[in-house]
Amino acid sequence: MTQLVIREAQIDDADEVAAVHVRSWQVAYRGLMPQELLDGLSIEERAAGWRRFVAEPLPTGLGILVAVRDGAVIGWTSFGSGRDDDGLADGEVYGIYADPSAWSTGVGHALLTAAEKVIADAGHTRAYLWVLDGNDRADAFYAAHGWIADGATKVEQRPDQSLAEHRRVKDPLR
Repeated sequence: MTQLVIREAQIDDADEVAAVHVRSWQVAYRGLMPQELLDGLSIEERAAGWRRFVAEPLPTGLGILVAVRDGAVIGWTSFGSGRDDDGLADGEVYGIYADPSAWSTGVGHALLTAAEKVIADAGHTRAYLWVLDGNDRADAFYAAHGWIADGATKVEQRPDQSLAEHRRVKDPLR
């Protein structure tokens, strides 16, 4: 196994980022989301979205990083300034996913550490992220990295379901 490389995402990474996105959702959210929704996720649709997201970042975005090993994208994270009304001065990790085949290999740690550094370097002393209720593996991962549940919750309404989430914060980032 070669060294893990963390770098900024490029438009050419979109297909691989989308594949990681879909595979990780299908494994991590099994039993937490309707199976038909997970089975219906399209790598092609996600790739088109990722191409747009890389080409035209969110106004609050600070970056998208990918984890590459042996020439393949095996994880990604997106992050920036906080988007919530009570978190506008904070940084936010919008998403972080590793291919299930790379779980527990240090990929998530490397991505989260890199995102924290970029967020801190942008002047944020605190950051937050949202975790799907019931995602115990993610909760344990974030807790092990110093992210504390602060009691905030929200329900994200999607056309096909409602997703209950809880917030974790890291303060200070360094």
